[in-house]
Amino acid sequence: MSTLSGWLGYIERQHPQSIALGLDRVAPVLERLDAKLDCPVFSVGGTNGKGSVCAMLESVLRAAGYRVGLYSSPHLLHYNERVRVDGRAAADTELCDAFAAVERARGATPLTYFEFGTLAAGWLFARAGLDAVVLEVGLGGRLDAVNVFDSDCAVLTSIGIDHVEYLGASREAIGREKSGIFRRGRPAVIADPEPPASVLAHAAAVGAQPLLVGRDFGYSSETGQWRYWGPAGQRAGLAHPALRGAVQLRNAAAALCALDALRERLPVTMEQVRRGLAQVTLPGRFQVLPGRPQVILDVAHNPEAAHTLAENLASSGYAPETIAVCGMLRDKDIAGVLREVAPRVTRWHLASLPGLRGAAASELAAVLLVSSAHAPLMQYASPAQAFAAAREAAHENDKIIVFGSFLTVGDVMAYLDAARSGASGDG
Repeated sequence: MSTLSGWLGYIERQHPQSIALGLDRVAPVLERLDAKLDCPVFSVGGTNGKGSVCAMLESVLRAAGYRVGLYSSPHLLHYNERVRVDGRAAADTELCDAFAAVERARGATPLTYFEFGTLAAGWLFARAGLDAVVLEVGLGGRLDAVNVFDSDCAVLTSIGIDHVEYLGASREAIGREKSGIFRRGRPAVIADPEPPASVLAHAAAVGAQPLLVGRDFGYSSETGQWRYWGPAGQRAGLAHPALRGAVQLRNAAAALCALDALRERLPVTMEQVRRGLAQVTLPGRFQVLPGRPQVILDVAHNPEAAHTLAENLASSGYAPETIAVCGMLRDKDIAGVLREVAPRVTRWHLASLPGLRGAAASELAAVLLVSSAHAPLMQYASPAQAFAAAREAAHENDKIIVFGSFLTVGDVMAYLDAARSGASGDG
């Protein structure tokens, strides 16, 4: 394989299942791979908010002058987004070299797409001369491939109901799985304001050092600014993070607590915190695009994230119409997600998603039609088609909210990129 697309096609075929949790295959390959991370490592898990916390950690550390590796998933447009070195997405050639190294090390061991990619990221980071690494857990925690790397500080952002077929159907069961990233004698930042008992029990059982929001760290919103307090004292007069939404203060506090926990190895100043939070970017998290009508992109795909999206919409100002462009995977809680957002929507543009997991627009419509109070709805073959129709129908002061899946947001982003490229080409 000489191209990234060739490698991605190849690694997708190396395991019969797209998801196969467990470290029994990954751990021996890592030993042979020689991908030891010799710098402080943060692992960030949770149902929602982990991408935001990872982005904030990366941004503050880079503002402090550190070279940072960031591994996240899934991607929106290009696989390269998943592996960042010093603020730059890994190049195709770098990823190809990393995949080749994993291929040599695995021998006959079957690896899933995610496992292959996680090990490849670790191999790249081990060779990049980094000062810190931030790893976003993929699914769960205890048996997720990311957990093969020992972290110096674990962050658990929130516990919600998602991926029940793998993690269990209760917050207690899911919390037990997600707290599997905790390590003996090392800090475990717990940002869920009401963590399940299983999380605290596991922290005690493994001898981790739990840092709980509201007890060991916290935050308060003030007019035009906010205040954080934690293990290293308090930081007042902070500007709100560049990521939008009230929940981002909790995510920012979790990131700052993690930095407090490792402050002896990675000291950061007040000014560096301010600059990092002001400069942080994360596409697809209540991302408001410039121009009219207002377009908002949000990868919300479970009820907890959808609830946050609805709250953000409620506080984002009045619009005569709010048109929802929504496409979802059928293994998600479709009814729960739509129920949270529906009170804010005046018209639905429902889209089918591809693949075995993709739900048809008609499946989403069937859920909405159960409600006698549903807004008008239309169905489209793809998110891009649904969005194009929404933009055609929207007036200047309306809102278009694109949500339901990374695939939905990614397809609309690709459509917008193509439209911009075409417009610039015409000029």
